[in-house]
Amino acid sequence: MTPSLPASPAARTVPTATYRLQLQPDFPFSAAERAVPYLAGLGVSHLHLSPVLEAVPGSTHGYDVTDHRAVRAELGGEAGLRALAATARAHGLGLVVDLVPNHMAASPVHNHALRAVLREGPESPYARWFDIDWAAGDGTILLPVLPARLPEVRERMRVSDGALHLDDLSFPLRAGTEGLPLPELLDAQWYRLGWWRLARTELNYRRFFTISELIGVRVEDPEVFDATHGAILELVRDGVIEGLRIDHPDGLADPEGYLERLREATGGRCWTVVEKILTGAEPLPPTWPVAGTTGYDALRHVDGLFVDDVGADELADLYREFVGRAGDRGGSWEATARRAAYEVVTHDLAAETAALTRLAERICAADPDLRDHAPWALRTAVRELLVRVPVYRFYRTGDESVLTPEAARGAKAAFAVEEEASAVDAVRDLALGRSGDGPEHRAFRARFAQTSSALRAKSVEDTAFYRYTPLLSANEVGGDPGRPGIGPEEFHAYCERLARDWPATGTVLSTHDTKRSADVRAGIAVLSQCPEVWRELLDEVAGVHAPDAHLAWTAWQTAFGFGTPDAERIGPAVLKSVREAGLHTSWTEPDPAYERAVTDFVAAGPGRIPLRAASEAAFALEPHIRAHMLGATLVQLTMPGVPELYQGTEREYRALVDPDNRQPFTVGEDDDRTALVRAALTLRRTRPDVFAAPDSYVPLTVTGTAAQHCLAFARGRAGAAPEVVTAVTRLPLRLVEAGGWQDTELVLPPGRWVDLLDGEREFAGGAVKPVDLFDARPVALLSLRA
Repeated sequence: MTPSLPASPAARTVPTATYRLQLQPDFPFSAAERAVPYLAGLGVSHLHLSPVLEAVPGSTHGYDVTDHRAVRAELGGEAGLRALAATARAHGLGLVVDLVPNHMAASPVHNHALRAVLREGPESPYARWFDIDWAAGDGTILLPVLPARLPEVRERMRVSDGALHLDDLSFPLRAGTEGLPLPELLDAQWYRLGWWRLARTELNYRRFFTISELIGVRVEDPEVFDATHGAILELVRDGVIEGLRIDHPDGLADPEGYLERLREATGGRCWTVVEKILTGAEPLPPTWPVAGTTGYDALRHVDGLFVDDVGADELADLYREFVGRAGDRGGSWEATARRAAYEVVTHDLAAETAALTRLAERICAADPDLRDHAPWALRTAVRELLVRVPVYRFYRTGDESVLTPEAARGAKAAFAVEEEASAVDAVRDLALGRSGDGPEHRAFRARFAQTSSALRAKSVEDTAFYRYTPLLSANEVGGDPGRPGIGPEEFHAYCERLARDWPATGTVLSTHDTKRSADVRAGIAVLSQCPEVWRELLDEVAGVHAPDAHLAWTAWQTAFGFGTPDAERIGPAVLKSVREAGLHTSWTEPDPAYERAVTDFVAAGPGRIPLRAASEAAFALEPHIRAHMLGATLVQLTMPGVPELYQGTEREYRALVDPDNRQPFTVGEDDDRTALVRAALTLRRTRPDVFAAPDSYVPLTVTGTAAQHCLAFARGRAGAAPEVVTAVTRLPLRLVEAGGWQDTELVLPPGRWVDLLDGEREFAGGAVKPVDLFDARPVALLSLRA
């Protein structure tokens, strides 16, 4: 190890702002190091790096970890990471790193721990790393990796150097089996090679969502925790890493226990946030020892500010009229999500449902009070309860606020006979921890919660969001397509809660996982203010034949938000959307003819026609889209929490779903947003106490005819007068239609206020007219003059 770095000023406090960089072989540590001076000049306090540990060679994301013991060589290794940290430190910046505790790559070639298990079986010291149900596999672990059924590929298999090879696949051999004939050799292994399609129903290890290439890790085991966190913890102790983003905590058996162990291991020195997706008004568990979430809840609230609920409802009506039965039966968001949940739990997560049923069977068979529940009844109860969990998962034993009596009654409706429906009560009691606390009882509680989170993610994020698309900007992680709008009062209440309970939580607008960047969403969200314009645009492009109406709506709205016709970028995003929706084609059951028709349609229409210029009305929307872009940016940068900028978003940034949004970072040309970003981040860096105090958020009063079109709040130090004011324009198109600001007034706190975006302008405390405040731009950032 190289010598420790000196302590940095940034390490003594939480970040004031972070900047996310996507590391990959084409953008290693050295490239990030060259970008440090520019990023420091923006005003951030920390760089946020995507995963840095060893991953599958060539991986562009790093979430497929292969070895927790080493920093990824393709990125520059530990020496490269330490050099980046030193350069960052010299410019006043610290490092935050993405940590992936839940899963690893299920690659026998690259994952040393899994390779040992495949070679040595359940007696391997690494067997405890993974949730493997050996009994379900007759003493073996299923590897669903073959491109076809075993008889079709067996002749291509060969044995050499102590391994079994098939094309570019390689598998270790159990000791003493290398000389056996191939059929006997295959039967003698601790693993069973199978066709990749068997993963859906036969898999007997826990995976990440429905991705069999990522195997779950049992970090709840202290030895596994120590083995998988040693390298990262040493970098924390040496001051190289000052913050951690915890990926997918809902996949863990005991998220709170893991976070407690992590806090103890880091000595509380790290600012830590969790990628926890909150649903609706769901709170983050208050006992978690973290600073907060990674910010998808903030994204939903900021985006919602700029959506008109009335227009969104009109778009939903128009969507049902336009799509008819071409979409998911043209129903409501709730019905679409429920249907998707049933499909996923019975199809994609069949193996997980089967594992829960086997656990329930064993528990019930050993308990006189739970006997005589048929396996089919237990399986039905598991399925019916899983689809009725309204959030990603529950955490507390006996949490009836999630698995409610109403949910149980709904689950029982799937049974024809009341006595058989009692299986629901048995499964519910197991899930809530009310039937015992033995090892298998605890395992059932954990696996039910883990499967619940996978079901929610797969059915909502990866299916229903692509099937119900009246306003695509609302279909973002943590969002609610059935209720996309957020009013000023609700937003203020949310910010006051953050400032009180989670003042150092993360906030985001664009990430490596957002389906559309914030600017694309802004372009789409403006349609909620003018659904009639959208109808006219659809009429204008009706001559471009689409395979179906749902695809046409989704593709044209994607193109409208993107802003410029580009088949090479829009095409893959639209193709991904139809595969995720699974209405006509899917990743596992592709329809080549339909997909070819999709590609041809995009090339002829959305990828060629400049939709935003297709009519005078659409062209006139540009200033209102810009108002949304600037307003959302300023609100996120000054609201409670630690704002994160995703690479490139300090300027106008239009990107679609990955891999489009994960391109190597480059420094671009400054624009008017860049100036706004620098002003806000410099303010946060020079006056951190103004933004960190629990009572530092003060909603400002707006009165008059157009009061709902102005959102304004002040920030200040604890117990002191406000020092910063943010004011933005909401729904500007509706504002124009209503006659402008008229008698509307914003009440500024006492003092003299200077506009940091235009230093020549000053305002006195008291009533100010928005028409004056916003005469140069639709947003204002004011600072109290000393």
